[in-house]
Amino acid sequence: MHSSKAQAAIRRKLGAAARAAKGANARNGEALPRAFFVTDPARTPDPLAIVGRLPRGMGVIWRHYGEAERLATGLALAQLCRRRGLILLVSADPALATRIGASGVHWPERLLRGVRPRARGMIETAAAHSRAAIARAKRIGIDAVMVSTVFPSRSPTAGPAMGALRFRRLTHAAPLPVYALGGVDAINAAGAMRHAAGWAAIDSVMAGWGKR
Repeated sequence: MHSSKAQAAIRRKLGAAARAAKGANARNGEALPRAFFVTDPARTPDPLAIVGRLPRGMGVIWRHYGEAERLATGLALAQLCRRRGLILLVSADPALATRIGASGVHWPERLLRGVRPRARGMIETAAAHSRAAIARAKRIGIDAVMVSTVFPSRSPTAGPAMGALRFRRLTHAAPLPVYALGGVDAINAAGAMRHAAGWAAIDSVMAGWGKR
């Protein structure tokens, strides 16, 4: 595990990258976080432990993938996020998001096609892997998209990395706010923020705010 000094350096650099991003507002006027922690059942088995250390103003995208204890976990996450001033989005589950009092919903790209449940009054973000997906998200009223894969990533679903330059060009032309996702870390995050609303990550957040 990282030493406390190394973790502090990671947090400083990621925080600076978030501040360098241009930020964005949701359709309801609410300011969107400039940094998101994305959970994963395999890589972040105890999301509460990480969320309990995150700085005020960050966002959390909780992906429960149908786990048996999702209601109990969701209620605990929502309560913790409210107490710490964090924005909680539930992946692909507007009913659960409503039930636990989350701020909104995050949609996988595959659910941007055809009939999609609406999350009325909530923040809605979505994953996107192409300009076509970004345009589709805009048409159906999504507030912001998480575009990947920006940098080389160890995620089993990650595609080829586009790099910071291509990502900056994509965000500059995008019709809605775009976040960098995929391999974002303390070293490369700032280089992708010129036109971005912010960044989203799993491993780099674990590295900065995980167990010391």
